[in-house]
Amino acid sequence: MKVILRKDHEKLGSIGSVVEVKEGYARNFLLPKGIAYQATAGSMRALEEEKKQASRRETKDMKASQHLAAEIEKVSLTIQMKVGEDEKLFGAVTSQMVADGLKEKGFDIDKRTIELEEPIKALGIYNVNVRLPQNVTGVVKVWVVRE
Repeated sequence: MKVILRKDHEKLGSIGSVVEVKEGYARNFLLPKGIAYQATAGSMRALEEEKKQASRRETKDMKASQHLAAEIEKVSLTIQMKVGEDEKLFGAVTSQMVADGLKEKGFDIDKRTIELEEPIKALGIYNVNVRLPQNVTGVVKVWVVRE
């Protein structure tokens, strides 16, 4: 049976591919899960419409992510930490602390999207990457100061 893939499938192919599969696999798995359409003229038109909508949605998401990245780059966070001898921190600045600081500034960023290359254990100014959707990265400036 010939089917048209609606979603990327690791073993069958990418969106829009027309593939030949066993009838039972198509009828019992691909069609009910919405992974594929049966290959007909009508389903080809429906797939083209879905592709157009997906590209519009992707463009909209990309613009939103780029706008958010630009807004984040304007922000500078100040995190106060207790300091011991030689200007070393008691503990370290974590991604949760950066996420909390961004939340105070009005940005709802998940701590898992904040990329600290190494734990911040000294006073100073650091650039911290924030991974956003659509492979967009924003950079927030973090000032670690004495409490």
